[in-house]
Amino acid sequence: LMMTNAKAEPGDALVLTKPLGTGIVTTGIKRGLTSRALAKKTVALMSKINSVGAKLARRRLVHAATDVTGFGLTGHLASLCRASGVSAMIDPERIPIIDREIIDLIERDCIPGGTRDNLKLARETVDWGRTNKTQRILLSDAQTSGGLLLSVAPRRLTAVLTLLKRNGAAGATIIGQITRSRKRLICTSA
Repeated sequence: LMMTNAKAEPGDALVLTKPLGTGIVTTGIKRGLTSRALAKKTVALMSKINSVGAKLARRRLVHAATDVTGFGLTGHLASLCRASGVSAMIDPERIPIIDREIIDLIERDCIPGGTRDNLKLARETVDWGRTNKTQRILLSDAQTSGGLLLSVAPRRLTAVLTLLKRNGAAGATIIGQITRSRKRLICTSA
């Protein structure tokens, strides 16, 4: 059984299984700016595989799914929306972040080239509203071994969150929802 990114439906909850920030942290490691503690925490997070996706697929618990990797959350969510003929509303305040130190790294301009490219591309797909620059960068951060982004019917949400928790994705977070198609694929509620 295989999940695709093409069957998200309006009203679905958007669930993210891992926090964001790996691109910024790894760039910080290369530049000697990331603390040892954050480097260790990030490597451990990137080492966790997304095998829970197979269990979700077998149980047919999600409408659509994608991994969050090089195109960042905004890029992969835009692809899911395009493929499904829908749009999405996300709340930047609910986006999980590996550690608050990442905010400091962003403020020190520790931003990977891929993240900068993703941010430029997001101009065409995202209505940022009042989302601040730091949040925009985080939402566009090019991830290495990022989590899964799941489109889940409300009636299946409890089962999905329970399964994720049992399978090591205890930090899974509801970050928004799928809406009917709009002019922009993604809208932030900030």
